[in-house]
Amino acid sequence: MPLQATSGAASYDGFGGNGVPVVPNYIEEVFSTYLYTGNGSTQTITNGIDLSTNGGLVWLKARTAGVTDSHGLFDTARGVRNALFSDSLSGQIQVGASAGVTNFGATGFTTVNNGSGGSGWNNTSIPYASWTFRKQPKFFDIVTFTTDSTLNQRISHSLNSVPGCIIIKATGASDNWYVYHRTLGRDKYLRLQSTAAVGTIIDGWGTSDPTSTDFGISYNLQSGSTACVAYLFAHNAGGFGLTGTDNVISCGSFTADSSGYATVNLGYEPQFLITKVVSAEGYSWRLLDTMRGWSQSGNDRFLTPNSSSAEGGDGFGTPTATGFEYGQTGANTQHIYIAIRRGPMKVPTVGTSVFSPNVATTTIVTNTVLPSAGFPVDLMFFRKSDLAYSTYWNSRLLPDSNLQANDTAAEITGYPYSFASMTSVQKITNDWFTGSAIPFVFWQFRRAPSFFDEVCWTGDGASNRAIPHNLTVVPELSITKSRNATGIGDADSKNWIVRCSAAPTNYLGFLNARAAGYSYGTGNYWPTTSVWFGTGSSLNTGTLSQGNNWVNGSGELFVTYLFATCAGVSKVGSYTGTGTTLQINCGFTAGARFVMVKCVDADGDWYVWDSARGIVSGNDPYLFLNSTAAEVTNTDYIDPYSAGFEISSTAPAEINASGGKFIFLAIA
Repeated sequence: MPLQATSGAASYDGFGGNGVPVVPNYIEEVFSTYLYTGNGSTQTITNGIDLSTNGGLVWLKARTAGVTDSHGLFDTARGVRNALFSDSLSGQIQVGASAGVTNFGATGFTTVNNGSGGSGWNNTSIPYASWTFRKQPKFFDIVTFTTDSTLNQRISHSLNSVPGCIIIKATGASDNWYVYHRTLGRDKYLRLQSTAAVGTIIDGWGTSDPTSTDFGISYNLQSGSTACVAYLFAHNAGGFGLTGTDNVISCGSFTADSSGYATVNLGYEPQFLITKVVSAEGYSWRLLDTMRGWSQSGNDRFLTPNSSSAEGGDGFGTPTATGFEYGQTGANTQHIYIAIRRGPMKVPTVGTSVFSPNVATTTIVTNTVLPSAGFPVDLMFFRKSDLAYSTYWNSRLLPDSNLQANDTAAEITGYPYSFASMTSVQKITNDWFTGSAIPFVFWQFRRAPSFFDEVCWTGDGASNRAIPHNLTVVPELSITKSRNATGIGDADSKNWIVRCSAAPTNYLGFLNARAAGYSYGTGNYWPTTSVWFGTGSSLNTGTLSQGNNWVNGSGELFVTYLFATCAGVSKVGSYTGTGTTLQINCGFTAGARFVMVKCVDADGDWYVWDSARGIVSGNDPYLFLNSTAAEVTNTDYIDPYSAGFEISSTAPAEINASGGKFIFLAIA
């Protein structure tokens, strides 16, 4: 099921004051990174982007080592099968009915390769990346035109904002891919097919700057009567989100420091980045995206638009909650970039669009693709259920990192799962959970507004550190872990730190322990809609003395998982035990598919049930997140209830003591 806008969302004027109200726009409606494997025939890619109505660009590239097919660009303005190659001077080539994009559809596109080999972008068993840009005011536009011999030919466009970047290519002749970028100005240009530094042509982009309705081009840059296509990218133009004010695309610049690193603030977390060194020769363009693997782990999968080379890997930096960090480049080098915001931006309305519980009962070996979640997976925690095993947490932001929920240990690296599949996770090493290691239980989550977010940071030791997040609402449940677990401050800083606003007191507990937890003074510490760590002087004002070191120790690497109540999807809540049958209303319509419960006024385990193993009227298997204990299958402590879940009268005191206080996370 797709993510949907919240009910009653206000419309806004998405076309710059012409009085035409439109529904809100979201990045997931206009841009997609979609990965697929070629089948040697016809394949329809369903990425949710409406190209038949709105028009747009499809950019394709083979990823595999040894496959050197060119980057192929197809757009609705020039028509199907008309390919341009970003790594070539060649003009437009009609690749014929046996290759290329053959249909721009209402929910994606169709690619064909009926032959063997060649640049079909659908060769059998070859992995490909696709990037789809839909035409949309304040995001992206396509214009075709024929050059004349004037100094200031003006080309009209429908971007409805001043372009941040313009890429033009002669389609009827062999020539450069000329790139205008707002930070360089109209006398400067780059070449997409080249590693050259920025070039200078006075008035190359006309005698006046681009505007919200047109841009200029000079015969100095593109002479004669030549057919061309232009791709226009907006810059911080707003136009998106519920209020129509959110930026989703930025065209900026940065200068690396003496070590070759830089931090860039976008005001949002990106999913896509193209960057180029402009101050020196010999630097390729870099194309990164979070779907293929641009993460905190340092092995970023990149492609080079100026080359037909296969995908490489290096530590080019990482996306952050408010921008990106960039490295592995020359000291003091100057860069330009195009960055696109991470989605989804819509609030989910059904749990199946953001959460999937699963049990694998077949043999798991190298390259096994786990059962589909039905959405791109951002977090998975998993374990073997029938024997003593830890529960491991692995995520898209930290694909090479596994953390054990029942342990204070540092992260274990080198045992990665790939999050590059569109709807599932793939095991890529023949190590853990292989062969006979079944049944294999795993829970998969997607980051989405009002439901779940993940944030990584490096501690600086400050007691008033503010950590931005993109949950868009106040987090109600946070689960935080030091990844290197050096024990700065005291031994407790290695624990999984849990806070929950639904607890009867200002609760702080440990996911890896049975302990009831602590109560702390509120101060200004509780999160806001945009900041997790807050502005308090320390974690608490009472019983705990090492609060800031627990979640912000200097040099410590941290990750936090943030959850909130999302109507009809998730519920962070609390209840008071009765010792008898107790129905917990979560506002659901078809019951909970995941329930986590913890006693907060006495010692007790972190219980987990899910519908994949059974939330039924009979026995319901459960596991403990804080323990390696095997699954218990012969108890009936929880039962179905359409509005949420039911705690049975046979449940032990740890989850239903009369007068006891309990917190829970339930997902529909």
